[in-house]
Order: sequence, then structure tokens, then C-alpha cells
Amino acid sequence: MTDAPSFELTAPYLELQAEARALAASCADVAARSDEADRFDPDVRQRLAASGLVDVVVAAQYGGRYETVDSLAVTVVREALAYESAHLDSMFAMQGIGSFVVSHHGSDAVRDTWLPKVASLDAIGALALTEPDVGSDLRAITTTAVVDGDELVVDGHKSFITNAGDADFYSVLCREGDAYSLVLVPADTPGVSVTSPHQIIAPHVLGDVLFEQVRVPLDRRLGEQGKGFRLMLSTLATFRVSVGGAAVGVAQAALDEALAHTTSREQFGMPLARLGGVPAGLATSWVEIEMARTFVYRAAAAAARDPLAALHLSSAAKVGATEMASMDLGWHLDAAGADPCLCGDGK
Repeated sequence: MTDAPSFELTAPYLELQAEARALAASCADVAARSDEADRFDPDVRQRLAASGLVDVVVAAQYGGRYETVDSLAVTVVREALAYESAHLDSMFAMQGIGSFVVSHHGSDAVRDTWLPKVASLDAIGALALTEPDVGSDLRAITTTAVVDGDELVVDGHKSFITNAGDADFYSVLCREGDAYSLVLVPADTPGVSVTSPHQIIAPHVLGDVLFEQVRVPLDRRLGEQGKGFRLMLSTLATFRVSVGGAAVGVAQAALDEALAHTTSREQFGMPLARLGGVPAGLATSWVEIEMARTFVYRAAAAAARDPLAALHLSSAAKVGATEMASMDLGWHLDAAGADPCLCGDGK
């Protein structure tokens, strides 16, 4: 039997959790509005910036909180934020996802220019990977980066990019020769344009980004030429497990709503929470959330030590927690009856 670490959060993480919960509570009055937005909500952005929590996703050298980005810290924060608002959670997480490779592999000039602004939320980052005909099979991308003198010329079309339209820069995965490179492209560079062709069920800051003969200095290549795929994987390895944390937060919020509803609404002379299979459903949901939370924390702690070595755990935790949240949400909707179908005052 291997030695297993304790998964009780230590004092620093509990303090961070309290910070995140306070921020989430402060956004409760605008959560419903912001979660329907397809552009950054200004109130949420101002409150997140004022909280100082974005410094969790930036290295200390550039205004961040920790020496390196801590996967467990990111996960703890995302769980608390997602409990209240998907918009708030996405805004926080994407600052790290969009800037991680910049932090670790950007030139000194690029890091000094962008990362302090990322930590203060004065600049918004985005990671541009997928394309109209390329989803998970990222080795099939067609966006190119070609060296021309002391510049890189980027051409291509990226699709379903979170933060598109609000981002100040994009970390773009490109094909460079027979390999792949990541290139930082400021959003105001000539030749960059954004469209919003997608109609999605859950509103989200999302769009397509077009790069037409976009020229940037050579030092905008992040890391070595041809090493972009591994750098991209390092980003996903660090942040993937935090998706599980967000799923746990959503599931916990749903359970709390279901518990409040079923204990306050009476049918057949007693609360719903005492009728038929409702008590067992509530209890099962609690058990599943606690199991998912423990696994997610374990995977996040391992990712904090070595993201690539713990990628299998991060992937499993993400799948397990998101599947749990999806199934539990379906059950909670059943328990709530017509209430979730009503908007505003129910008219």
C-alpha cells in the first residue's frame, strides 16, 4: 500500500477558501445577470479585481501570490466561485489559462509587459487552440506561423475561444513548419478580428478569432520553436483539475437549493424532503459530492507538485466531478418540480 497524503485543507488553503467565498457572496446580487452575459460584466470584473484573487494564477515574480501557480489553490478558489456564478469562475480561471505559458516561457520583455496587468485584471488573456474543423485533435490545426525576417506572420481561424472579443492578448497554437509553436498576439494587432457566430444554450464570453497576415516580433513566440504542443499540455495539466473543483461548487449549490426547496415546500401534509425517494436522493447527492470533492483535492494536490506526472489523476477527477454534477443537477431539477422553469417573478 502506498502512502496517501491527507486531503484536509491546511490553514493557508482554508484562508484562501474564505477569501473566495467572500468574493462569491459579494457578487450574488449580479450573478444572475452576469451568467446570462456574452461579454465581461463590468461589476463582476471590478469586484474580482478589487479582491486580489487573480494573483493566485500568476507567479509571484510578476505580481502573483505564489512562487508558481498552485493547482490546489486554483481549484479551491474555483469551487467557491462556481458555487455562486459561472461568469465569475470563468473570468478568474481564464486569466490563468490564457497567461500560463507567458508566465513560464515568455521573453522577459513579454512577461514584464503583460503579467502584472493579468494579475491586476487590467489585461485579459485567452488561449486560442481549437478551429472550425479541429476540436480535440489539435495536431490537425491549420493556423500557421511563418518567420519573415525579425517577425512571425500568423494566419488562421480559431473557433470557440473563451474571452474572444474581451481579451487583450491571445496565446495562439500554430503550426510552424512540421511542428507546433505558441505565439502571443495582442488583440489590437492589425489583422486580428473577432466574430460571434455561435448560438449556445448557456451564454458565455465566446467567439471566433481570425488572424490574417498578423505580424508580431519574433520574441512573441512563447518558448522554443516547435515546442508549443508540450507547453500547451503543461497549461492543461495545471488547470484541468480545477474544472473538477468548479463542478463540485455547482453541484453543492444545486444540493443546497434542493434542500432549501424540499424542506420548505409541503405536499400531502409534510415537507417534500420526507416524501418517497426524495430523502434518499438528497443523501446520495451529498455522498457523491463529498467523494468528488475528496478526489478532486487529491488530484489537485498531486498536480501542484508535478502537473504532468499527475495528468491521469487530473483527467479522472475532471471527468468524475463533471459527470457527478451533471447527474446530480438532473435529479435536483426533478425534485424542484416547476420552480426551475420559472423566470423572474414566475409570470
